[in-house]
Amino acid sequence: MGNLTYDPAASIVAAVTSMPMAKELGLRFLQIGAGEAVVEIPFDERWTFRPGQYQATPVFAVADFAGVCAAASVLAEGWFVATVDVSLKMLAPAKEGDLRARGRVVGPGKLLTVASADVYWVKDGRETLCATALVTARNLPPV
Repeated sequence: MGNLTYDPAASIVAAVTSMPMAKELGLRFLQIGAGEAVVEIPFDERWTFRPGQYQATPVFAVADFAGVCAAASVLAEGWFVATVDVSLKMLAPAKEGDLRARGRVVGPGKLLTVASADVYWVKDGRETLCATALVTARNLPPV
């Protein structure tokens, strides 16, 4: 019998926000539910390759974090995930504004969990789709 007070969302947030890269990117969690995660990276000129336009790396990062967090949300207490593959397709420029990724599980499994993540740049509350990703995560048992 598991811990009756186990909170998967809080566990995921604690694990991810302890990672130096998540801290550097300023990763924010907007939602974590069963098989879903919404995360954001606030706009920072350091992540651009020309004024007001993101380079692909932070777009990739927010998609990866959203996908693996969605994957982690369907696992039992103590389990976590590690990315094994991400395929990102840029659909439009990611312009100045926050980057928001909406991840969802599309194929849970014992060894691997597959998730998708759509990435939007958000300006004045309006979301504009700029990328989509397929994320594969390795399910890791408790240590």
